[in-house]
Amino acid sequence: MRPSSYTRSESCAASLLTLRSRSTPRSWLRSSVVPGVSDVSRYEVRIGGFGGQGVVTMAVVMGETLSLIDNKYVVQTQSYGPEARGGASKSEVVISDEEIDYPKVQEPDVFIVLSRAAYLEYIDGLKEGGTLIVDEDLVQVEGELPKNVKVYKIPATRIADKEVGTKQATNVVMLGAFAVITKLLSTEGLKQRIEERWPRFVKTNMLALELGMKAGKDALASTA
Repeated sequence: MRPSSYTRSESCAASLLTLRSRSTPRSWLRSSVVPGVSDVSRYEVRIGGFGGQGVVTMAVVMGETLSLIDNKYVVQTQSYGPEARGGASKSEVVISDEEIDYPKVQEPDVFIVLSRAAYLEYIDGLKEGGTLIVDEDLVQVEGELPKNVKVYKIPATRIADKEVGTKQATNVVMLGAFAVITKLLSTEGLKQRIEERWPRFVKTNMLALELGMKAGKDALASTA
């Protein structure tokens, strides 16, 4: 069941998910300072993968953490290719310290990509000086990237499979890496939200998250 703080509208190709506070049902959360979380006027995140990798779930958990715990304004959208499972899909998150007047991602500051098909389909538009986070076992950087893009390679699927014990944890591994690399959301808030969402799988998800955070730190160190 979705939290009551969500409202949702859908079309055939995409859906829009707006995160609101339970105490302020007609307006966005007011932003306040959260230790360890960067201030942002507007920040755009695109997540791409194939159906079944948990791309949408990853964006929803990111949005819930940012809005309900870290006190950011957040809008999340998603779209699918012609094949709902197995084809390229993407989910996008717009983050701001102020009310968001336009909900669509235009030039993503960050692109997190979990499959080659999604890379080829959705790489266009990545901002100059942006951040590209790839699952290094599934995605090779192809073509010419915009100027000054920082590339971080995370063995997310390998970590989930070999160290966590299930590939289904790949998206949680990547969330941990994303949090450390970008500092856009608090790691403690992310832990809290994941525990609340999946109380039966706390041990598995916390292991995946911690390993993802470590991989993110390693990636930062290797590109410093």
